[in-house]
Amino acid sequence: MAVIALAGCSGAPGVTTSALALLLSWPLEASRRMILAECDPDGGAVLHGLLQGTLGDRYGLRNLSVAARKGEFSDAFWRQLIDLSSDDGKTESPRNRLLLPGLTDPAQAASLGQVWKILAQMFRGIEAESGHDVLIDLGRRGAYGPSGVLAEQADAVFVVVRNTLRCLQAAEGRVRALQERVGDVSVLMVNEGPYPAGEVQRVLQVPVIATLPYAPKDARVLSDGAEQPRHFTRSPLMKAARTGSTLLAQRAAMRRARLDPRLRTAGGEVTHAR
Repeated sequence: MAVIALAGCSGAPGVTTSALALLLSWPLEASRRMILAECDPDGGAVLHGLLQGTLGDRYGLRNLSVAARKGEFSDAFWRQLIDLSSDDGKTESPRNRLLLPGLTDPAQAASLGQVWKILAQMFRGIEAESGHDVLIDLGRRGAYGPSGVLAEQADAVFVVVRNTLRCLQAAEGRVRALQERVGDVSVLMVNEGPYPAGEVQRVLQVPVIATLPYAPKDARVLSDGAEQPRHFTRSPLMKAARTGSTLLAQRAAMRRARLDPRLRTAGGEVTHAR
């Protein structure tokens, strides 16, 4: 199980849309959960995007700062999660794909100074004690400044990059800055532009671990709550997200094993047990 952070750069690479696709496609064993936390200091997008404002702003990261001051953080955290497991109304939701919505106003980030550190510890505890996976959406700015502790504590950090000249140019500086802060990083590529993964790796000098197709119509289902087409779960976007989630999890496990020799067996194989 893993704690994985997704970071972006200028040029709207699609971090939140990619994160949602991964959340809804992540392979889960029985009793496991996947939690997506919107931790972009510039504000979250899911409440008024995918969820179309149907839940108002009763849930989210902003409520945790008060809970932290009262010493009620853990209980408050679980109350803020929204179930995205099933919306077909036909089956009982397994409550295994959960969302922590982000800020509704960037000004709220000023009150979260200590919350970022507590969240980082919370995510590590969830992963270690419950075996749940955590996906952190850091947006374009969240991997830096006070919220950067979330990237530092993650098992792996992936920069979401579109393979266009504009986005690659913007990504170079971000990748270097992240490498200085967290060590090695990798790329999740959105295949919009003309450059193949090998060229993106050459330019950024970091590996491209997984690729998602550029599929605006399907992406709008996740980013803006557009009507879901038939067979959406079998669309190229969601199929690629299922493959990508496995690759991201494998990368996180390998990185953790490299940093913590206790996670290797005598034969040198990676084990997921803690």
